[in-house]
Amino acid sequence: MTESSHIHHGIDYVEFAVTDMAESKRFYEAAFDWKFNDYGPTYAGIQKPGGEAGGLRLESEVSTGGPLVVLYSTDLDMTLTRVREAGGKIVKETFDFPGGRRFHFEDPSGNELAVYSEK
Repeated sequence: MTESSHIHHGIDYVEFAVTDMAESKRFYEAAFDWKFNDYGPTYAGIQKPGGEAGGLRLESEVSTGGPLVVLYSTDLDMTLTRVREAGGKIVKETFDFPGGRRFHFEDPSGNELAVYSEK
């Protein structure tokens, strides 16, 4: 029996609804160097070593709110610059919280995510 890389009840995959597949892929590649597995015009998997971390799912509109996906960065200021340059909308400028710093942004489809780093 081989051990699975999946964690029982752990978050295994995150899907983002997007309204423009090409623009969303361009944004995430420019901001975070993400690469994609294309499964046709309505779905692209987000690559990670050994598999996928999630996907982009084409929808006619995006509902905001719900869980907040938080990404990690070893250089928060550089990541903030890249998100801005890629066309992300900063909705909460960088702020301190116990243990680190973070900012929130919206992607081109209006999904809100956050990026944090340790102090």
